[in-house]
Amino acid sequence: MKKCNLENMIGDYLFDRLDETQKEKFEEHYFNCPQCFEKMEQTDEMITVIKANGSEIFRDVYAPQKTRRSRLESVLAFLTPRQWTMAAVSAALILVVAIGVIPNFIKTTSPEFFINDDLVRGSSIALISPVIDNLDQVPSEFRWQSVGNKTEYKLFIYHQEELLWTTTTMDNFVTLSENIKSLMAPSKKYSWQVKAFSAEGTLIAVSSRVQFCFVTSK
Repeated sequence: MKKCNLENMIGDYLFDRLDETQKEKFEEHYFNCPQCFEKMEQTDEMITVIKANGSEIFRDVYAPQKTRRSRLESVLAFLTPRQWTMAAVSAALILVVAIGVIPNFIKTTSPEFFINDDLVRGSSIALISPVIDNLDQVPSEFRWQSVGNKTEYKLFIYHQEELLWTTTTMDNFVTLSENIKSLMAPSKKYSWQVKAFSAEGTLIAVSSRVQFCFVTSK
């Protein structure tokens, strides 16, 4: 089964790391996406198990070596096969969180890009909306996180790999005119990206390229 583009937002949603706009759009998506809805149910259940039984299941991790065997045997005798399966799944989830989530709180990986054939690092721009693949209508506004004052942003909208339209602004959003919206057709795949430039014209930050499409022409 092909992975949904928004599946990686499930953890941010459950840990309340999305703003209100992102949360509303994600909720609208996963209620209509069986794959994300099922994944949400499974992840939420595992998190609930960890919160309720984590200290009991994993308390032997820090036990002295000479007493660890007896305690482990007690836990094995206490747990039913279903509970032991859930404990193993929970342990795997903790490992995934520790490896994939916690490092993001410790450090931020700077994106790499080229300037005059020289590889440099800069800041990452977080895209706010649209971030949902299937929209009800052509988006009227593109919004992203500001990276500072006196910054000029350049918005790029692509159809597949072809540049459809671009513009510059000092704001952290762009509202599309009807003429620009008319360039986009329902059910076709588009993507957008933002680059930020200093007052001197130096590229200082880039965003990832996010896909979107819409189902009607309203």
